[in-house]
Amino acid sequence: MQVIVDRAHQHLADAARIWAEATAARDGEAVGARLELSRDRIKEALDASPQSLLLISVDERGAVVGFATAAPRSPGDETTAELRYLGVRPDAWGRGAGSSLLLSAAELLRGAGFAKVILEVYADNLRAVRLYEKLGWHRVGAAHPHSGSGRLLEDYSLDL
Repeated sequence: MQVIVDRAHQHLADAARIWAEATAARDGEAVGARLELSRDRIKEALDASPQSLLLISVDERGAVVGFATAAPRSPGDETTAELRYLGVRPDAWGRGAGSSLLLSAAELLRGAGFAKVILEVYADNLRAVRLYEKLGWHRVGAAHPHSGSGRLLEDYSLDL
């Protein structure tokens, strides 16, 4: 897998499609209603800071199979970044795109001067939790409910 930084956000539509497909597959739902919401949320995350990153994972055939977004945790915080989205097309799960994106994001954020990166993950998303833990992320604090769905979220952190 090759990871590229998409500074012009040319792959926003690809990222939205991947997020809609991946979350629908994870939750056993249809893709349709999620697509527009996915695009808006990812764009909002990218517009949050000039330091926001959109990373794209491309397979050996040149197909976009995954993406990640990261940005400073809060305005003016130059030490802590947040991985806001990580998504991989369901037909590419288990092929290394998620690992490549996480490792590339950590390297880029470290190079930008961040000391730590954090993320939230649904506690029942065991595939993602296993991946984060395998790559050295550590759970921080107790699980807490998502403000909209009520599903339990866990916070994870990685020292860069």
